[in-house]
Amino acid sequence: MSRGSHALLMELGKRIKRLRKKKGYTQTDLAVHLDMNRGHLSDIERGKREVGLITLQVIARGLDTTMSALLRGL
Repeated sequence: MSRGSHALLMELGKRIKRLRKKKGYTQTDLAVHLDMNRGHLSDIERGKREVGLITLQVIARGLDTTMSALLRGL
């Protein structure tokens, strides 16, 4: 993974984590709500895992936002 790609994943993960916390969800709460493994969500939030479009759409919907809002400015 290139340095730029890693930075992008880190920033996306931070955005997801901030929004999750703003909504009052723990990682477990959100993972259950999204029908996703908590470890998978944790890896995404830490920028350790690439996020596919479908997964990003599921996360965005679960957080009552849009994919474009999550990606804006990255």
